[in-house]
Amino acid sequence: MTKQERLEMERLRTGQMRSFERELALQVLGRDSGTVLIGGIDEAGRGPLAGPVSAAVVLLPDDREFPYVNDSKKLSPKKRDELYDYIRENAAAFSVALVDAQRIDEINILQATYEAMRKAVADLEIQPEVLVNDAVKIPGIELPQIPVVKGDAKCLSIAAASILAKVTRDRLMEEYDRLYPEYGFASHKGYGTAQHIAAIRKYGPCPIHRQSFIGHFL
Repeated sequence: MTKQERLEMERLRTGQMRSFERELALQVLGRDSGTVLIGGIDEAGRGPLAGPVSAAVVLLPDDREFPYVNDSKKLSPKKRDELYDYIRENAAAFSVALVDAQRIDEINILQATYEAMRKAVADLEIQPEVLVNDAVKIPGIELPQIPVVKGDAKCLSIAAASILAKVTRDRLMEEYDRLYPEYGFASHKGYGTAQHIAAIRKYGPCPIHRQSFIGHFL
């Protein structure tokens, strides 16, 4: 397949993702047509033993294409980094918010995730008419919300948000690796790998560990 053929396939795929979320949004708003400001929202870092949970919301303009944007888990780190920059440069608006390990321990990971999502939406320079969310409905937000199961693979705005959330968090974990090199955060990003668990048992927890997640390892 040539580069041009690949690009055309991506335009078709991402165009279908955009059409899907637009149809959902118009239906919820009770409209048949017209432009609609959609905010796609997703998170990264619910499962790790260390570090924050990250949430991003992205509004994509109608007059730009976003080929290759996809569920962040389906992309290589290099491609995620490229798309991270492209999305930030071309989005109509975006916001990323973090909730740290101490807060996660205080209120639990689900509530911390909702808190990060609410903060991301509140910090937007442009407020959307409707939110499309990856599988969840966020309490405490008055905007219309559409939970979409596996939304990061179906909705372009959610996929873009998944990239911003993940790359932001991954880069922060690489910074933490320089502060706490004994844990290997740069390689596993705080997830519960054998290497990470062994380091927790050897060195004990550091300030960015989620105490509520690691008790049975100590």
